[in-house]
Amino acid sequence: MPVAFAMAVSGAIGLYLYGGMPILSGILGTTPLTTANSYEMITIPMFVLMAEFVILSGIASDLFKAATVWVGRIRGGVAMATAIAGAGFAAISGSSTAAAATLAATSLPEMMKQGYEPKLAGGVVAISGTLAMLIPPSVALILYGILADVSISKLLIGGVIPGLIVTLAIVLTVWILVLLWPDSAPPGKPYPFREKFTSLKRVGPMLVLFIAITGTIYSGIATPTEAAGIGAFVAMLLALYEGKLTLSTLWIALRNSAQTSCMILFIMMGAHIFGYFITLTRVTNDLTAWVSTLPLAPLTIMFLILLGYIILGFFMDQIAILILTVPVVLPTVIALGFDPIWFGVIVVVTAEVGMVTPPLGMNVFVVARYTRRPIGELFRGVMPHVWAHLIVIALLTLFPGLVLWLPSTMN
Repeated sequence: MPVAFAMAVSGAIGLYLYGGMPILSGILGTTPLTTANSYEMITIPMFVLMAEFVILSGIASDLFKAATVWVGRIRGGVAMATAIAGAGFAAISGSSTAAAATLAATSLPEMMKQGYEPKLAGGVVAISGTLAMLIPPSVALILYGILADVSISKLLIGGVIPGLIVTLAIVLTVWILVLLWPDSAPPGKPYPFREKFTSLKRVGPMLVLFIAITGTIYSGIATPTEAAGIGAFVAMLLALYEGKLTLSTLWIALRNSAQTSCMILFIMMGAHIFGYFITLTRVTNDLTAWVSTLPLAPLTIMFLILLGYIILGFFMDQIAILILTVPVVLPTVIALGFDPIWFGVIVVVTAEVGMVTPPLGMNVFVVARYTRRPIGELFRGVMPHVWAHLIVIALLTLFPGLVLWLPSTMN
């Protein structure tokens, strides 16, 4: 709420100083309806509701157990399984904080019981939760698509390969940490092949949901908005099948979804008011014109833009950053010759860093609630993953095809 009102009030003051009461009252009278009255906006509450049903059904716990059986024999295998389960959960949930909380409740107790160093365990849980921002269905990518007026389908599909690369980076980081400091993780535990193949049954519900969402979007059977409705319905059926859906739990899921959706809508409304002020005063046009005159290569300017996003992530919520900056920055990015789909995915990967860096790394605070460990210790535990993320951002920036290849194959 403070972010929403800060943008709304500052934008309103700017509009009043620029054009007086007639302009201000006109914009304040129309902005709430224009913000909410969007077909694509239905996607957000549907995916949020789907995430609530997924958490309710206990699929995340099954994903973690299946991943542990397959990679558990390696030293640090349970931590690696957390990253794999995080990627699986991200494919059926668009909320980073919800993913971190779910992983903290499922994988963290198991790692602590086996003797993992709390710093290592907490770090991998916090960073694995951020995958939900990137792997479809991603609320952050949907918001970017609405703000940038680009294909949400291509954005969501564009997040698949970067999401897999980030997952691999988390696994490799854990492997390197355990190699350098063997005492931070216990020896692995082997599992027979029979148990490995039996565990695959637990992955079935996740695959059903993934096909219902990403499969229908990629094949062109459904739009992202339709896929969101299908996903929420299938997730509800899974929760019902698992015997977890009752009137009381249904009410809690609906209430949580409504609260989250209203929070996002309020932030967007405040950003629209601020955006009108930015547009009328031609800040975006002046910024684009100024940047185009700088004696710097486009890639250097992009580096400075991404650095700015990382710094903003230290202090602001990621959704607020997207809503506040995209209308201002995107015209400059397009003028420099960069693809808006590629830029959206890059910005979301960059925003992931803000979810785990001090002082407002939300995922780290979520994990701290479960570990009861000092917050500084957990931030130190996640820092190796931050460096790995920066390497991934550099790769995606230098090789845009990693993002754009899969969307280019869509129907």
